[in-house]
Amino acid sequence: MATNYGGHSAGGPTVSEVGEAATISAILRAAPSDINGDDAAVLESAPPNSRTVATTDVLVDGEHFRFDWSTPFEVGAKAVTQNFADIQAMGGRPTAVLMSLSVPPDLPVGIAEGIARGMATTAAPWGVELVGGDVVTSRQLIVSVTALGVLSGPDPALTVDAARPGHLVVASGVVGHSAAGLALLTRYGSRAAVPDQPILQDLVTRHCAPQLIVGRGSVGRAAGMSALTDNSDGLIHDLTTVARRSGVVVDLDGDALTPDAQLYYAAEVLGVDPWEWVLTGGEDHTLVGTTSQQPPAGYRVLGEVREARSDDAWPVTVDGQRPLYAAGWDSL
Repeated sequence: MATNYGGHSAGGPTVSEVGEAATISAILRAAPSDINGDDAAVLESAPPNSRTVATTDVLVDGEHFRFDWSTPFEVGAKAVTQNFADIQAMGGRPTAVLMSLSVPPDLPVGIAEGIARGMATTAAPWGVELVGGDVVTSRQLIVSVTALGVLSGPDPALTVDAARPGHLVVASGVVGHSAAGLALLTRYGSRAAVPDQPILQDLVTRHCAPQLIVGRGSVGRAAGMSALTDNSDGLIHDLTTVARRSGVVVDLDGDALTPDAQLYYAAEVLGVDPWEWVLTGGEDHTLVGTTSQQPPAGYRVLGEVREARSDDAWPVTVDGQRPLYAAGWDSL
């Protein structure tokens, strides 16, 4: 029985019909690069006094994306965003991206092409290209992405163990929007069934193709930030990692976290509490960190870091109290 790919590229040739070479050619047409070499990409040497940053992610069809929810373009865009967010969370600048596809034989070539186009389009504002990868057959579609970056200058990378008492907690980006989009898709079952209302459609897009503002992590490092991570698994979950690794308590300001009008509207439609999306929803890839100085450009204050005491029950609090919701995403 043929796999259901949500109607994308229906009627087009499959990878088994055209073969590996033609599939790779379609990907190269969608994401051209002058440095995608014969057998491997040849990258320029890193500038003096720089270090290479590398990260990788795997997206599995049916687990991390669904084609009745996302277009192939959005799958590629999301893959790049989550990898570039990891590089930016170290204070690095992305320089190249590679993709390997494990594809069922009945996968339409147009889907592979669409994924590559989404990756290339999302990487372009960073001055980055899709420079290589691989295609193999498997029983399930798996998108594996590796991103490379550079950490310039002698300043340390921004790590999760560098929060200190007295630091401000700051963030750049929205919080809870991806989780709201996921909730809408889960409730209505498919992208087509979500009501055609601008707020709801925008939230769905925020889940299927989250956005990362170019350069915000690099700006944070240049401005003297200490710790930084991206909101991929949930705000409380990710800040708990920062707090425990740093040996501190992170106290968030409830007023600074108040759900915005879009979240309140979607919550009213679904009959749920929008605070759960803010506190536990991940995949916004918002950059969240700490600094001993004023917030860098594009960041806002979410709270403060204080010294941990022996009687502290929670590594992350909201207005000094246990968070109303504290779960998060676990990939295993």
